[in-house]
Amino acid sequence: VDARNGVIEQTRRHTYIASLLKIKHIIVAVNKMDLVDYSEEQFNKIKKDFLEMSSKIGIEDIRFIPISALKGDNVVDDSERTPWYTGGALLSNLESVEISNDHDLENGRFPIQRVIEAEDFKGFGGRVDGGIIKVGDEVVALPSGETTTIKSIETMDGKIEEAFPPMSVVVTLNEDLDLSRGELLAKADNQPKSVTEFTATLCWMNKNALVPNNKYILRHTSNEVSAEVASIDDKLDINTMESLNDVEDLKMNEIGKVTIKTSEQVMIDAYTKNRATGSLILIDEESNETVAAGMITA
Repeated sequence: VDARNGVIEQTRRHTYIASLLKIKHIIVAVNKMDLVDYSEEQFNKIKKDFLEMSSKIGIEDIRFIPISALKGDNVVDDSERTPWYTGGALLSNLESVEISNDHDLENGRFPIQRVIEAEDFKGFGGRVDGGIIKVGDEVVALPSGETTTIKSIETMDGKIEEAFPPMSVVVTLNEDLDLSRGELLAKADNQPKSVTEFTATLCWMNKNALVPNNKYILRHTSNEVSAEVASIDDKLDINTMESLNDVEDLKMNEIGKVTIKTSEQVMIDAYTKNRATGSLILIDEESNETVAAGMITA
């Protein structure tokens, strides 16, 4: 945040996107403090305005640091020019943020990125995107619904007994299932929903506005399917943080809730449950440009 300008529209938009992404920790670096004579009053005003705005969207941990990137104040070391601030420098705050508990360790999700076959070997490579998977676990392959158990979990350093997010591993199964990239292994007693229609919050990033019923490529985990935005259900007013109804389109940098229909089954969770299976991007079929990023709501 520029110390001279305070909380502006871009600040509100970036903060709202951070809240959509369920980022739990935010550092507000109030920069260019040297241009406001290291004013504690100006810093406190920005802090007050930001907290008032962010209280409407809910973020767990917000830290405010007055800095001057040009002169190095409170970037690496504490600055003598801000004796009224005692919260530590930017670098020390970044190093102390605890994020190990932010991973989903409950919902077993293993999207298949690659099938690895050799003589007497067939494995499925990918990243553990949720839960803790162990040798012997019963899993279901989606969307087929076939069940099997995990025979082994292998890495570049050898076999292991269990894996957890965000480890990349190769899984072998006790049944010879015909699986391919884009399919997913989940715990048999904890599965994502398999759907062809769902709602999501989209951040539109293309100069051409989103119009309902246009065709796109939906990329979700390692899977790609044809999709269309069936309707735009509402749009965010970035200034008031309130929803607007009766929306005809989404323009560049606008954020709205939409209904998406897909040509094939996709295995989804709400973003609040699992970030990997709850997120998506939309790609323009003709230009191959990424036009939107989305968080699945239901």
